Amino acid sequence: MSNFAGKLSEIIRAITGDGVDPHSRFNSAIIVAAGNGARMGKNSLQTKQMTELDGIPVIVRAVNVFERCEFINEIIVVGRADELAFYDEFKTAYGWKNVKHVVPGGDTRQKSVFEGFKVIDDRSDFVIIHDGARCLVTPEIIERVTREAYVYGAATAAERAKDTIKKADKSGFIAETVDRALLWHAQTPQIFKTELYRASAYIAAKNGYEVTDDCMLAENLGFKIKLVDCGYENIKITTPDDFDIAHAILGTRVKQE
Repeated sequence: MSNFAGKLSEIIRAITGDGVDPHSRFNSAIIVAAGNGARMGKNSLQTKQMTELDGIPVIVRAVNVFERCEFINEIIVVGRADELAFYDEFKTAYGWKNVKHVVPGGDTRQKSVFEGFKVIDDRSDFVIIHDGARCLVTPEIIERVTREAYVYGAATAAERAKDTIKKADKSGFIAETVDRALLWHAQTPQIFKTELYRASAYIAAKNGYEVTDDCMLAENLGFKIKLVDCGYENIKITTPDDFDIAHAILGTRVKQE
């Protein structure tokens, strides 16, 4: 009976991804921080990625989390051309070991990710794409999404929609109330088999297909992406108010330790 239970447990872990060792693959992380932070307001003297959150720049917080993930073999940071010099200082100050490349981004997020993808290691099995502005991500979130990607070929961090969502017509009136149970807010990391992402990205570039997140590239070719519920703390720093929210989340985490 115990042997049967053990075998059943192994099967369940295999299905859910819990039995897949993240160390068994070569994982490349691309962290995108090339935006101009337009929604931070005209009075902002820094881009959001370089603005400090509790004394540490947002992009540094994001990279630090990936540095703590032992199953990530390399990190590529895609930054603004005028901010690249800061990363040499960060490497020294924060002891980054796995940041292999820092490259300038393009004029859209899609092009920026593509610039990072160009320099990934030839051994890469999976590519983990993350917004540098999501600096509250945790190693646990990254590992959970990675395990699901190993099973399904592609997976994304996400959160379930809390509110009732209305679809509008072109005149601004309600056209439809969408079933909330089927709605999710996409987050990052978004993780793909490297060759799956390569095919998706190159075909999109060839056809001039523009996207707002990387899952759309794979969706365009008919690939299915597993949604992984990662809760509501993995927020993206976009506006000044988000810093207050992030500060509160960090304070709560300290109290829980």
